[in-house]
Amino acid sequence: MQIKDVTNYIEQLAPLSYAEDFDNVGLLIGNYHTEVTGVLVTLDTLEETVDEAIANNCNLIVSFHPIVFSGLKKINGNNYVERVVLKAIQNNIAIYATHTALDNVNNGVSAKMGEVLGLENMKTLIPKKGIIKKLTTYVPFAEANNLRKKLFEAGAGNIGNYDNCSFNVEGKGSYKGNENSNPTIGKKGVLMFEEETCITVTFDSYLEGKILTALFKNHPYEEVAYEVITLDNQNQHVGMGMIGELPSAMNEKDFLLFVKDTFKTGCVRHSELLDKPIKKVALLGGSGSFAIKNAIRAGADAYISADFKYHEFFKAEKNILLTDVGHYESEQFTKNLLVDYLSKKFSTFAIILSKKSTNPIHYI
Repeated sequence: MQIKDVTNYIEQLAPLSYAEDFDNVGLLIGNYHTEVTGVLVTLDTLEETVDEAIANNCNLIVSFHPIVFSGLKKINGNNYVERVVLKAIQNNIAIYATHTALDNVNNGVSAKMGEVLGLENMKTLIPKKGIIKKLTTYVPFAEANNLRKKLFEAGAGNIGNYDNCSFNVEGKGSYKGNENSNPTIGKKGVLMFEEETCITVTFDSYLEGKILTALFKNHPYEEVAYEVITLDNQNQHVGMGMIGELPSAMNEKDFLLFVKDTFKTGCVRHSELLDKPIKKVALLGGSGSFAIKNAIRAGADAYISADFKYHEFFKAEKNILLTDVGHYESEQFTKNLLVDYLSKKFSTFAIILSKKSTNPIHYI
């Protein structure tokens, strides 16, 4: 089993194209063709994390946060990032990061937060734009069923709870090949008119290579006429944060104590109590102040995230209970998610949950 087999499987859960533009995800250190001896799953990659990987004979670290976030001009071991990179390279240990790619899937970081809280009826808080694409192509009528089937098999035409979705229009196409052509139907230099079907399908952006391979492999024409465009539509199943409902409404103080205990945090910072029951809860792992307005617009009674600044608590404006549980605490269950996911697929080597806490914040 090679590293690429593990990372390809992770990317079925969290495609790298779902990551935010500012992020640095994927294989940060190592070679995709290296044989895997073991996988250590962690939230952060520190020097002690690399030591833990060495001790457990793991040559692949799957980390949520990327240890290399911006470019490194030197690797001299002068800070913790450089020391981690050096130690990993010296010990032939690869490092792979998921970060916002896993944030943006509906069974990712925020969904795991909702799961441990017992939320029901969860859906995406901020659906993502720009990741739905549309393919339009033209094929002889007699070949349309086969091509359509192959596009579906490659992943095209999946819309929410439906699959095999397409739109088809019959018409007449024209073409005339030059002296270098080799037309499938007709003769070079002769103007041809052919009964064709126009097939239109949508697909997730990360599937584009696979979709186009299926198109070119199964289309009968020498020159395939096709168009691919990116839609502005939101993908309701991909995006930041989640919103769901508690099984039963709770008063605010009980809710805050429940959250404190569930996330095992040293303290919960929160906005003004509003003397309202908490039923509908929005969540976003990590730094989530940017989504306060989204949580309010979605009708959440409370919003759980981290890293709220002083003035951001004013944004509650008596509409919502803002709840800051801490950055590490909000994302701590992510490594359990990844271990469970990987363990279902790979049994030929160890999938180990890191026992090291990488939380840099302590409470007194």
